Amino acid sequence: MASPSQIISITLLLLLLLGAFAKARDPFACDPKDATTSNFPFCKVSMPISNRVKDLLGRLKLQEKVRLLMNNAAAVPRLGIKGYEWWSEALHGVSNVGPGTKFGGAFPGATSFPQVITTAASFNATLWEAIGRVKVRQPMPQVVSDEARAMYNGGAAGLTYWSPNVNIFRDPRWGRGQETPGEDPVVIGTYAASYVKGLQGNNGDRLKVAACCKHFTAYDLDNWNGVDRFHFNAKVSKQDMEDTFDVPFKMCVQDGNVASVMCSYNQVNGVPTCADPNLLKKTVRGQWNLNGYIVSDCDSVGVFYNTQHYTSTPEEAAADAIKAGLDLDCGPFLAQYTENAVTKGLLNEVDVNSALVNTLTVQMRLGMFDGEPSEQSFGNLGPKDVCAPAHQQLALEAARQGIVLLKNRGPSLPLSHLRHRTVAVIGPNSNATVTMIGNYAGVACGYTSPLQGVGNYAKTIHQMGCADVACVDDKLFSGAIDAARQADATVLVMGLDQSMEAEFKDRTELLLPGRQQELISKVAMASKGPTILVLMSGGPIDVSFANNDPRIGSILWAGYPGQAGGAAIADVLYGTTKPEGKLPMTWYPQGYVSNILMTDMAMRSSPNRNYPGRTYRFYKGPVVYPFGHGLSYTNFVHTIASAPTVVSVPLDGHHHSGNATVSGKSIKVNHAKCNKLSVGLQVDVKNTGSEDGTHTMLVFWMPPAGHWAPHKQLVAFAKVHVKAGSQQRVGINIHVCKFLSVVDRSGVRRIPIGIHDLHIDGVKHSLSLQAATLGVIKT
Repeated sequence: MASPSQIISITLLLLLLLGAFAKARDPFACDPKDATTSNFPFCKVSMPISNRVKDLLGRLKLQEKVRLLMNNAAAVPRLGIKGYEWWSEALHGVSNVGPGTKFGGAFPGATSFPQVITTAASFNATLWEAIGRVKVRQPMPQVVSDEARAMYNGGAAGLTYWSPNVNIFRDPRWGRGQETPGEDPVVIGTYAASYVKGLQGNNGDRLKVAACCKHFTAYDLDNWNGVDRFHFNAKVSKQDMEDTFDVPFKMCVQDGNVASVMCSYNQVNGVPTCADPNLLKKTVRGQWNLNGYIVSDCDSVGVFYNTQHYTSTPEEAAADAIKAGLDLDCGPFLAQYTENAVTKGLLNEVDVNSALVNTLTVQMRLGMFDGEPSEQSFGNLGPKDVCAPAHQQLALEAARQGIVLLKNRGPSLPLSHLRHRTVAVIGPNSNATVTMIGNYAGVACGYTSPLQGVGNYAKTIHQMGCADVACVDDKLFSGAIDAARQADATVLVMGLDQSMEAEFKDRTELLLPGRQQELISKVAMASKGPTILVLMSGGPIDVSFANNDPRIGSILWAGYPGQAGGAAIADVLYGTTKPEGKLPMTWYPQGYVSNILMTDMAMRSSPNRNYPGRTYRFYKGPVVYPFGHGLSYTNFVHTIASAPTVVSVPLDGHHHSGNATVSGKSIKVNHAKCNKLSVGLQVDVKNTGSEDGTHTMLVFWMPPAGHWAPHKQLVAFAKVHVKAGSQQRVGINIHVCKFLSVVDRSGVRRIPIGIHDLHIDGVKHSLSLQAATLGVIKT
């Protein structure tokens, strides 16, 4: 009989053999073995892509063109082009959501990173790109895109990934808030650009995979109080559109050079986003210069015809969408009705050609018309590159960096190997696996649950306490209470899962479900040692009771921490890893959602109608934990070593201060010379504690008072590792026009003249912005 080690060795060998002999995908087009097609000009790699696309379009018939307008694009056999499924997802790892990706055979799983909201809590732009980019075998290959390319080469995935989600987490009840980087537009935009660069690679105009920023725009309601996303008309002011909802998408397109933008289901101010030329053609492609294609959310065109009744006929809907700037339909609608729209004169074939130019160009940038893939086009990637050890280690590191220490009374953490040898691990998420990867996930390489993670440090006593997160009864309470009485420390792993918050499932309240609060309080009362509460969730939870309970020593928020989440939680509990995450969203009390409609899109508060405003930028009421909150096991002190006190904003020469300002109080951004106009700070960060630690430094800006401005705005953030007792200097550059500007009620961005304050924890620095015809920065 074989020993366990022999069985493992045999299994690994079989997996390696399976990977070595995985069937490679035949070329999508321009197969060099096909003599009838390989000499077409559109197959010649040496020609400019624009010429190749023009040649291919000239060979296509209208009937063939319209069948290329859908996600399940039809083959064109006479030209040697195979069918292609555009819909794949890679929100936080290659996902099996969407028909473009299939797990099994040589690809049983893929690395599942923490859900986006957890990764965002790291405030680490380098990590955000590293999830797509880490040094493994080639100069700067990308982790998720390595795995995506490997699966594409093996015939198991596509090359066009409809990720990331960069919508604002505007309302804490939104079930898809977990997919986003939080509530701050600058953080989201920075995440978007970083993640997109990691996915798409650094190969010039060539793409490793094509990313997509979604869902454009003002989309942040799925199904609340009888209102669903298919019927919702988001009424948004020009001011909120410019300074909140559009910011991440603009940064994604301009800073990330994303290959695609997805329009959303909802209407904005009465017009479906996928039929709005002002949003698609004028803004995304015109003003922001998208170098790529625009795709609908799935069945969005059918939704605005069948559900929203925006047009009288399906042909009008198809024509409106394409003329608005839509290039690809996730769904069959355009393939079914576009040809008739052309026949009826509602649409010109040249409009169809314009859409196909954008999609075909992206496919050619991906190398799909280059014949056999070479090593330079990632043809060497295969099963060995999926779930690679370095990828899984990065998933663990991402989870560690995203965990947020919300409370640490005493302090209760970190736990001690010597004093806390037996730990009661309790709660419906205590042995969670699939819950840890959230939604839009695939099949993970493997899981380490919280119970397993703590078990690597101590002897565990495990009790669920509740059958699931709904926690409808107290049948399992007694076992949990007994476990807490026996153990040296108690870890309660509570919170939510996809049954409580998900796509098409918004929450109605912010409290823990069912009788979870009762279980936590009773266990804490019985616990012999320190009681630690660990929360899994995408959205915020009102845990005021636990924050105020002296018997609950510490509270950790882990979000949905990915496949290695349990190991990361245990590492933080025992201090192997020091907590460094910060909350990327405000945690409100339950009373907040009792008084505010989810359908009200206004960001700013309105005392006249008792409206409190949204997100830390505009809300001033009570909170459970504020945006940016997160404790450490050590203490950091900031000192501003150097910073300007006066900044002169140069005008562009066509405007003088008289017509560039309003009452001398602001300068229109488009009247200023913005290029390279930035404020540079040098900040010393000293670790005054006894533990080495990594500090997450947040820089907030408070503009001169005025009804246009937010109360405060995050304008920069940085990570710095500082040893105990030592000091590190951090350089920060803040672009004046982008980050020290406000938006007026007409949607015009302006730079306020006057005193601006920068805050880093308790340290404040004031600088004066002044209009000048010749711009210099004075110190």
